[in-house]
Amino acid sequence: MTSADEQTIRRLAEGYTAAWCSQNAASVAAHYDESGSLRVNDDPPAVGREAITQVAQGFMTAFPDMQVAMDDLHLEDDGAIYHWTLTGTDTGPGGTGRSLRISGFEVWELGTNGLISNSRGHFDSDEYFRQLEP
Repeated sequence: MTSADEQTIRRLAEGYTAAWCSQNAASVAAHYDESGSLRVNDDPPAVGREAITQVAQGFMTAFPDMQVAMDDLHLEDDGAIYHWTLTGTDTGPGGTGRSLRISGFEVWELGTNGLISNSRGHFDSDEYFRQLEP
């Protein structure tokens, strides 16, 4: 991987992080190929930008003050591993009002257009639900 490729992937990750903080779910999906996929833990993958927008919107609705920080980025031959921390307050519809701080990572495969073609996301769902208990 060339340093130009590394810079491109790092810019993609920085833009992706900003998109998650934007409360604009479509801006998250714009970082994916048209037919890209996002899988969160063991959930079925969201395939295509419309489905990815819906997944992002779910988090943004639940956590209107959500912030995502990029903790680390490990570059690999065909993609990257993006490490993140999400913080927010569960004040969306039916929310508990509890604060959340959870870290995780996504394993990215990148398409030839430089966008994410496949992301497999992982975080501790037991810890997620424990923090949100009323």
